[in-house]
Amino acid sequence: MLYPRVSLYALMLAAAGIPLYIHLPRFAAVNLGIGLGVIGTVLLLIRLVDLVQDPLIGWAIDRWPGAQMGFAVLAAGGLAVGFPLLFSLPQGASVGALVAILILLFSAYSLGTILLYGRSATLAKQATPRELMTLAAFREGGQLAGVVLAASAPALFVALGAGAQGYPAFGLFLGALALVTMVLTLPIWRRAPITGQGLSFDGLGQAGALRLLALALVNSLPVAITSTLFLFFVEDRLQLPGKAGPLLILFFLSAGATVPLWARLSNRIGPKQTLIIAMPLAILGFVGAAMLAPGNLAGFAVICLASGAALGADMVVLPAMFSVVLTRAGLNASAAFGIWSFAGKLGLALAAFFTLPLLERSGFVPGQTNSAQALETLNLAYAVLPCILKLGAFGMVLTLPTEVPAK
Repeated sequence: MLYPRVSLYALMLAAAGIPLYIHLPRFAAVNLGIGLGVIGTVLLLIRLVDLVQDPLIGWAIDRWPGAQMGFAVLAAGGLAVGFPLLFSLPQGASVGALVAILILLFSAYSLGTILLYGRSATLAKQATPRELMTLAAFREGGQLAGVVLAASAPALFVALGAGAQGYPAFGLFLGALALVTMVLTLPIWRRAPITGQGLSFDGLGQAGALRLLALALVNSLPVAITSTLFLFFVEDRLQLPGKAGPLLILFFLSAGATVPLWARLSNRIGPKQTLIIAMPLAILGFVGAAMLAPGNLAGFAVICLASGAALGADMVVLPAMFSVVLTRAGLNASAAFGIWSFAGKLGLALAAFFTLPLLERSGFVPGQTNSAQALETLNLAYAVLPCILKLGAFGMVLTLPTEVPAK
């Protein structure tokens, strides 16, 4: 029951991440009446908190390895309290109230994520490359199940009669999910922790971890931008109202279905070669999205399938590669994953900070009739810019050393 419980904890975190990164911009703009530029600034400010907080969280987990159960409970508890508060905010709520709740939620999310990834060597049955990749497949499979659950829940609550676009009910659901997960996953945190040496830039550089951190940051930017703009692109650029939820589910189902395949392929031919196969799928997806005509549901569904499959490879292969190099070098993983976590969230913050004000300046208004210029700006931000960034990440992968397949 070890790996299924790891999947469940990952499911909880992913279900929490979807509303924070995908639903939040539209919820704050439509339900709370906050401007897109303000939302982008708020998200960047919270990332500045993470700049200090995430490495400290990783350091604390390594400093007190016997307290990992307490950290796990604290993370789940923060999510259980924060989501009902967030989605019950009334129209006209102050930006200060929103910021306070978001700091609670992002802090709890960071704690749970860094703990889950940083304790990979502890949670794996053995600290070998093959077992770390197997653990990654279970973990990312759980994450993708949580994503599908969170993506479909608001629409389901609306269908059941919930008001305010289903968000208050969604908040209560996420809070209850966090509490149930906290109880059911307690046994995995009783395992004796495996710790390593303290971190230094020299140590990370010699292990090859700094190169992977840089790749993680660049590679996070395309998916960060598309996550931030997904609802806007589907409903306003493609003019497919009501289709964003099903398309998002299709995207993550494709990612989830391919995770075991990418893990198996990585064990057979190596992680670098696996990424070389997967990344062009994402690049083709961005090219296709930029060329779609309004109303082309079938075309965008195909793009969701291809780009979802590419995401599955990113999710399972890159963190596993990072765990392997840290384990081989005998370095403290939680502190390193604190930096890894910040790199990924910095990408999300930069995406919101640059793209949302850009759309606002172009005259784009969610859910309204927009000018051709505003929609073209949305198209460039959603598809063209991520394509360029993904090409850069692909180039970085090509420079990585070729790994021997995991044994």
